[in-house]
Amino acid sequence: MLSGEANFFSLQLTKAIYKNQMDFNLYKPKEKPSFWHKRIHFGVVIFVIVISFAGVLWLLHKNTKIISELDNFPGTIFQKHVKKTFSETPIKEEWHFTPGPISMDQIKKNGCVADGFLSGYGDKTGEITKTLERSKCVYLHRALETWLHPPDFEKAVEIMKGMDKNPVVYGMFLAEAISTRRRYVDPNWDHEFKFDKMCRGQDKNHWEKNSCIPSIDKPEYQRYLKSITHRAMDIGIQSFMFGQIELQDENPNFDNTQVKNVLDDMRSYAKEKNIQIIIGAQTNSIMDERYLRLFDYIEGGVGIDSNGSVEDQPCSSKFSSCWALLWNKRYSLISNNVLLHLDWSGLTWDDMGIFARMNQDKRIETLSSLYHKFTDQNMGFLMPFLAVLNNHNDGCYGPNKSFYVPSKKYRCDDEDKINKMMPDVPKGNL
Repeated sequence: MLSGEANFFSLQLTKAIYKNQMDFNLYKPKEKPSFWHKRIHFGVVIFVIVISFAGVLWLLHKNTKIISELDNFPGTIFQKHVKKTFSETPIKEEWHFTPGPISMDQIKKNGCVADGFLSGYGDKTGEITKTLERSKCVYLHRALETWLHPPDFEKAVEIMKGMDKNPVVYGMFLAEAISTRRRYVDPNWDHEFKFDKMCRGQDKNHWEKNSCIPSIDKPEYQRYLKSITHRAMDIGIQSFMFGQIELQDENPNFDNTQVKNVLDDMRSYAKEKNIQIIIGAQTNSIMDERYLRLFDYIEGGVGIDSNGSVEDQPCSSKFSSCWALLWNKRYSLISNNVLLHLDWSGLTWDDMGIFARMNQDKRIETLSSLYHKFTDQNMGFLMPFLAVLNNHNDGCYGPNKSFYVPSKKYRCDDEDKINKMMPDVPKGNL
């Protein structure tokens, strides 16, 4: 057993060994001195200061450049540049034709046949446009055609853009002839139109192969009429005429007709658009007064002979069935308005064929006689400015043998004499 001194010495040695072990414990490494307590070389300090100062100078230069670029950017929204930006780059509005008021009196006295003008008839649209601009015509009858073709509204708008005339009322023909081979798309209506579902009866080759007479009784034809008349009003067309309504309407009498629904829809849409429209029809020998008065006007040809004369009786003596002479009291007294013109059917013996074979003096004499005869009775006589001719017709013609145009540039050269017959119209008024 150890003595007390030995025990004390042993205890002190143990404490020293323990302390030494604690100082070298791997699980509690010795802490390093703080960064801020380390000594840094003076050259490093100078290098850091120089780099920082250069960075600040670069940022100031970059910020100044950005502000300068924004200040001069064309589309800047800074207040001091707003006025300058808008004055230098004005927004150009999309072109559209604005229809005006309609005067039936002016339509009767300054109405002109312009068949297919907005459909490109006559080929030389530029010269026909100039002829119409020089004219005293304020109403262009049948300007947009639908005979065996759906209307081409894009083409119509392009032609209207090139027309510098005010006032002017454009007309549209709703033909009694459709082609079952055609396709029509309304961009505003998700409906695939089926022309073979518009036909009256089973005759699908009536006018030519794959063609028929449309029937107003057919829902598909009613949908088609709704579409094309609405789109026509959208581009500014104001007069609509049904071709040979007794063919299109299977029940052309007031009590049974379906045309009332079509007319109501057209007039309702015009009211919605806040434009004035007129609706007419080729009514031939229909004598139901309530039916005739559904339309704003009835329209037909005059049936001239080689001397330019017309008959004063209900029906033309040229035909076995009644080809109505609408100025006769049988029809004129029971309708709202009557519009008359030289008729055309593309045959050599029609009104336009006979007229084009006359010499110029006879042509002008005939037009003057008819114009005064009918306008004196408060009816309209529409002067010919673009009408179809048989291309084998032996007479004067316009840009080609298939069309009459009175332009001084072509063979007939009637425009100055025709314009003298019509009254002047103050610009901008109707």
